[in-house]
Amino acid sequence: MPHRVFASAPRRDTPGRIDPEPQPLPHQRHAFRGELLSVSRDPSLHGAEAIRHLPDALLVVEGGRVLACDDWAAIGSRFADLPVVPLPGLIVPGFVDAHVHFPQIDCIAAHGDQLLTWLERHVFPAEAAFASRAHADGVAAFFLDELLRHGTTSALVFGTVHAASVDALFEAALARNMRLIAGKVLMDLGPDFLRDTPETGRSDSEALIARWRGRGRLGYAVTPRFALTSSDAQLASAAALLAGHPDVLLHTHLAENTVELAAVAARFPDAADYLHVYDRFGLVGPRSVFAHGVHLSGRAWSRLGAAGAGVAHCPGSNLFLGSGLFDLAAADAHGVKLGLGSDVGAGTSLSLLAAAADAYKVAQLRGHPLDPFRALHLATAGGARLLGIEREIGGLLPGQEADFVVLDPAATPLLARRTAGRSLAERLFALQILGDDRAVAATYVAGRCAHRRQPGFSSPRAPA
Repeated sequence: MPHRVFASAPRRDTPGRIDPEPQPLPHQRHAFRGELLSVSRDPSLHGAEAIRHLPDALLVVEGGRVLACDDWAAIGSRFADLPVVPLPGLIVPGFVDAHVHFPQIDCIAAHGDQLLTWLERHVFPAEAAFASRAHADGVAAFFLDELLRHGTTSALVFGTVHAASVDALFEAALARNMRLIAGKVLMDLGPDFLRDTPETGRSDSEALIARWRGRGRLGYAVTPRFALTSSDAQLASAAALLAGHPDVLLHTHLAENTVELAAVAARFPDAADYLHVYDRFGLVGPRSVFAHGVHLSGRAWSRLGAAGAGVAHCPGSNLFLGSGLFDLAAADAHGVKLGLGSDVGAGTSLSLLAAAADAYKVAQLRGHPLDPFRALHLATAGGARLLGIEREIGGLLPGQEADFVVLDPAATPLLARRTAGRSLAERLFALQILGDDRAVAATYVAGRCAHRRQPGFSSPRAPA
């Protein structure tokens, strides 16, 4: 029996959300055909064997997971009765944003200041508005739709000090079936209008874990903002939360800015370095995700590697706030887990293509070039490993959840000119450096279309 091809016109069900073809029921088996690329292992360690490139692939999905993914010629006959969606462009795993602040979307691109004054002037006032659940609901919906529009299907997200901000985010993520890990900010030393206590921080966190654990594709992260905004009692409480829930992450900031480092050293004069502050409270381990790590000592890098902890590299925000240049070579030398983070609102784009472009530029300044295949790994499977969800997503491997993005190498006239007739490496690098949300033709979550760019992207007939 010949394959059937979905070819109906796009349908808009809700503003900003477009269904480009008939949506399968969750239990149905269906398939996609096109060029596919995934980098499930770090090519800096595993070389070309880490890269899977299928110029004409068949991706079969059942129950939201990958049932099969191989060359059309190898498996097409096995699935001849399935409807097939032809996907022009380059199919890659969904992007994983390893560090982002959803409440800061409204203060993105705030002028001036470095980290500490930027927080006081722009971020804390913006986050205070999340005392209103209605405000949190509106921002959460906008934020998640923007993630999908940029090709991000999974993320590790900061909420605010308000427990309801996390409720709003999780509720919106559940409705979109996104894989999201988030947590209520702990900051009992914050400004008067934006603080909790060690007791309320812990009780709110416990209640959120109980309320959302096991629902959809959601996960929780214990989230002290950073060492300066939590008392010793609250840092100890965060460690107790982490120890009491072996399925949650620790998500915080580390060694981002030199002024911040000096303030941490003044408050904790007996600590060997910034990381040691967290370590003394039991917050450094295999479930710890530290954002930035721009200014780390050799001792700290060694400890991160030995503990199995990881760092979310956020080059866009490090450049925007003037924080410094991340040392990729040091991370590699100590075997530290890495992923890419947009860090909006200090980051100026939710696009992980833009983050990868900034990572390349920072690496160039450090004399440590970043290969485009490794950049894709960091934005997908590397981020998944950092977040402890590598079994579920990141490689489009059989059994994994079918989150993927279709990139359009001809999204702009310049990209089209730069990529036409080029090798895979050249096309991928051009997408990394010149691409942004315009290059995301479509985003699929668990095999169902969650976003399609309009206008100008249409599915041709399936390849012969």
